[in-house]
Amino acid sequence: MIIEEMTMTEFAAGVERTRTVFIPFGSVEEHGSHLPLSTDTIQAYEVGKKAALQIPLFVAPPIHYGNCRSTTRHPGTISITTSTLKYLLKDIVTSLRNHGLFNFIVLTGHAGGAHRMALQDAGEELIAEFTDIRMAVVTEYELASREGAPIVETDGDSHAGEIETSRILHTHPHLVKGTGTREFPHFPPGGILVRDKKKYWPGGVWGDPTKATADKGRRLEELVVAKVVELARKLEAFDW
Repeated sequence: MIIEEMTMTEFAAGVERTRTVFIPFGSVEEHGSHLPLSTDTIQAYEVGKKAALQIPLFVAPPIHYGNCRSTTRHPGTISITTSTLKYLLKDIVTSLRNHGLFNFIVLTGHAGGAHRMALQDAGEELIAEFTDIRMAVVTEYELASREGAPIVETDGDSHAGEIETSRILHTHPHLVKGTGTREFPHFPPGGILVRDKKKYWPGGVWGDPTKATADKGRRLEELVVAKVVELARKLEAFDW
């Protein structure tokens, strides 16, 4: 049940079928010279829509913006603060709870550390405030890389590389511009912070997109969808 496509009467009928909602978070962030800025959002939203074909599940409209520290100097990246991100999730969950939804799966297609922690913090605050809700916060990339390890050829592949290029080749091939270039950035060691991370990461790729295929993308997506379906069932049965 894709919320943005539903009428209010359809939504009300849906609440009679399930109290579980999938909330996809993404980003507007560079993904090399070959992938769209919406790559993270596309992946997260597609997983939710495919999961909803298998089980009763509300799929909320995607949140297109995220906290993107490492790529703020790369052209096209639009980053929001972690506090804004937290309040977005808290407000969305609070509103959906008022409509009778109580099980929340937050899946983020953007895997930045500060971004992930902000969503985790918001989830912890929400379950402390509302004792009648269940929440799970998961990262799309972590599911794909872990479950898809036998499929992925590139060690350490993470951003705009083999995994993400394969995923977009599968669902949105018309948005892939060329093959991309293999890149593994080298940042200063020992916890040194740098202002212009683009200096150390010029191509915006972390991995090897040349090894990507649409078939790999299909197989990886199927694995992530299966984990989300499994997670939804576990969350609904979770005993506080």
